[in-house]
Amino acid sequence: MNRTFDKKESWTNKKRKEAQDELLSSMVKLGYKKSATIKKIFYKHKIDPRQIKSREDLETLPVTSREKLVEMEMQEPPYAGLENPDTKIDRIFTSPGPVYEPHLSENDYLWARAFHAAGIGSDDIALNAFSYHLVAAGLTFHTGLRKLGATVVPSGTSSTQIQVQLIKDLKVTSYVGTPSFLMNIIKKAEEIGFDFRKDFRVKRACFAAEPLFPAMRLSFEKDYGIDTYQMYGATEVGDVAYECSAKNGWHICEETIVEIVDPATGKNLQPGQLGEIVVTRLNDIFFLFRFGTGDLSRLITEKCSCGRTSYRLAGIAGRVGDAAKVRGMFLAPSQLKMVQAKFDNLPLQAVVSREGHLDKLTLRIEKNKQDTGDSSWEENFKDIFKEICTVKIDQVEYVAAGTIKPEEKVIVDLRKW
Repeated sequence: MNRTFDKKESWTNKKRKEAQDELLSSMVKLGYKKSATIKKIFYKHKIDPRQIKSREDLETLPVTSREKLVEMEMQEPPYAGLENPDTKIDRIFTSPGPVYEPHLSENDYLWARAFHAAGIGSDDIALNAFSYHLVAAGLTFHTGLRKLGATVVPSGTSSTQIQVQLIKDLKVTSYVGTPSFLMNIIKKAEEIGFDFRKDFRVKRACFAAEPLFPAMRLSFEKDYGIDTYQMYGATEVGDVAYECSAKNGWHICEETIVEIVDPATGKNLQPGQLGEIVVTRLNDIFFLFRFGTGDLSRLITEKCSCGRTSYRLAGIAGRVGDAAKVRGMFLAPSQLKMVQAKFDNLPLQAVVSREGHLDKLTLRIEKNKQDTGDSSWEENFKDIFKEICTVKIDQVEYVAAGTIKPEEKVIVDLRKW
């Protein structure tokens, strides 16, 4: 099977940088030619597109946060004018905000290198437990698995009982999804009466969308014999980094330029310093330069024992700003404002915590009207909240009017990273 990324993964850093700089220069010129939005950004910051010839030159451009991208797309739907109008888009995905993303290409190796690094190949039967509905995860992971010849079971977000049955009946060997969901599947199997390690064939798991905590990883590997790997990306920019067998940082994908920057200034930090992960995906479809993921990490430049030569990310150390990821989905202040608008600017606050292996979302709501909190009112509120924010509320806590102050954050993240 022809895997072009095999050779790229062993490039010298000099060769990799030269190739990326050339692609970046072409992307800048094309974006400036095809996108009025890019022209406006360059004009505002007094940037000549011919000046951007290397990754170091990217620093002259502003970092675009997810909140900013939402705002831009609301002003100029659906893609904020960042797309190439001459390119045929094969799929359009959405993520909370809402953000609309044109799928970059079905012909590239999105996520395939991550699965390859985890040892997944044509002999594997892989259960893909990411959603196939509207969001990019299910279909892009599916495509990556198929690039390697693996058989895919598109289970999506089916119930744990159904997942157990699929894993057993189809003799699944690999799992792709969130770590908390796999743990729930294992617990369901044990509840039914199975010994997961003895009765099932799952030997490796690739995780994304939420943290893999050390205690959970230890349990997967020691208790259940599952070799675990972490993957990192975002719908807006695709796959960004992945873990190899050395499990000492996440290798940065060849088609992405990753910067670690000071969140306050957007200026690049030295390797080893903690800062925000900023990504530029090299492509000719969606001209999103310097996308600020909101995640904090450090850059590792030392060689990896696996033989791959790319720089690595030292995992995720936390979040920048007010947005938070709940069960793999972003929850942003802009979404909560949309919910508030549906209920006459109802004062509310989202509190994200952790119970065992799961994220917990509690909504604090001021009981400022007589019917606020009634069973029918709460049911309607939860439905509208899930429709706008995608994430389901776990608990509603009603507080007295005036309790939630205007200056307080609308999203409070109590989790410890």
